[in-house]
Amino acid sequence: MTDPFVTDRLLARNRANWRRIGAQDRFPNLRLTIITCMDCRIDVYDAFGLLPGDANVLRNAGGQVTDDVIRSLVLSQRLLGTREVLVMHHTDCGLHRLDEAAFAAELATATGVQPPMAFGAFEDLDEDVRVSIRRILASPFVTSKGSVRGFVYDVTNGHLREVTI
Repeated sequence: MTDPFVTDRLLARNRANWRRIGAQDRFPNLRLTIITCMDCRIDVYDAFGLLPGDANVLRNAGGQVTDDVIRSLVLSQRLLGTREVLVMHHTDCGLHRLDEAAFAAELATATGVQPPMAFGAFEDLDEDVRVSIRRILASPFVTSKGSVRGFVYDVTNGHLREVTI
């Protein structure tokens, strides 16, 4: 009988591919943190030609700079020595033009509980990148603000377009 769960199949792949990994430095080689969306179409390592160990990658819905992302960025900078920050949102994002109120109402109806969190819907993709950059620049806890840049990744062709603040 085959196990139908994806996680179990992935664990089997992991066991089949075990290899001895030498000691690796926990400090990102490029001293870079990338903040991006959790969208499965985005392969951050492929998009930038990165190797494991090159950068810290922080992902969430929309790639938005939330308090938790700031927390992770601060740890990345202060404990792991990263200095540059790259914010990358993308085309065809599920949060772009989402009716947040309707979504929250639908969720409340389905669960019987009003969601306590905002989902981060936005109207203007470039402005949402700018909002994320401004949140980083405004944080008193972020140490390296000299190189914080934002981009939009096109999921149809992999092209990057820089967004200026």
